[in-house]
Amino acid sequence: MTTFTNKQSNQKLYTIALALAVFTIIYNLAEGIIATWFGYEDETLTLFGFGVDSFIEMISGIGIMHMVLRIRHHPNASRDMFERTALRITGTAFYLLVVGLVAGAAWAIYLGKKPETTFWGVVISIISIAVMLGLIYGKRHTGNRLKSEAILADANCTLVCVYMSIILLVASGLYELTGLPYIDAAGTLGLAWFSYKEGKECFEKAASDRYCGCEHP
Repeated sequence: MTTFTNKQSNQKLYTIALALAVFTIIYNLAEGIIATWFGYEDETLTLFGFGVDSFIEMISGIGIMHMVLRIRHHPNASRDMFERTALRITGTAFYLLVVGLVAGAAWAIYLGKKPETTFWGVVISIISIAVMLGLIYGKRHTGNRLKSEAILADANCTLVCVYMSIILLVASGLYELTGLPYIDAAGTLGLAWFSYKEGKECFEKAASDRYCGCEHP
């Protein structure tokens, strides 16, 4: 009876983990659309790059959703081809983003371009930080109850999204308060650094069965 109850409890927890993964995908899609729109309209490269990163995180989220489905039915199974392919696609996208961010920042510095406003960067980053912290709490709570290394690792990796949101908040907030040039470009380079680290880790995970600790800072 106890074993049956435990299985039922675990299935409910896996359902929660799956719901968190699906929410992550939907949220990143919405965030990507909104951030790239305002980033383009307001000519703020940091916000635009943040939005592109959200689209890449959405692709990563699809791999995470597949992972949850896999471990739900086969907890001890190794990472499959779908997950490895998703990781390689995500890693490649991050590397391409790095090139675009660095080139964009260099071009903005060369031309002395400044955003029209970074107000929406402040708003979007605050919302993102709140949502990501909520997701981290939910994933850690679920992962601990399931004793799932994979789900706990995903929770830790979500911290990177918080760090990138903080970069957006600091860059957008400082520019909105001071109007100093190159702050937006500096924020863009900060996003590029984390994007490089994420891309590197994606390829490392695709080549092994380990789960990330995501100790980026």
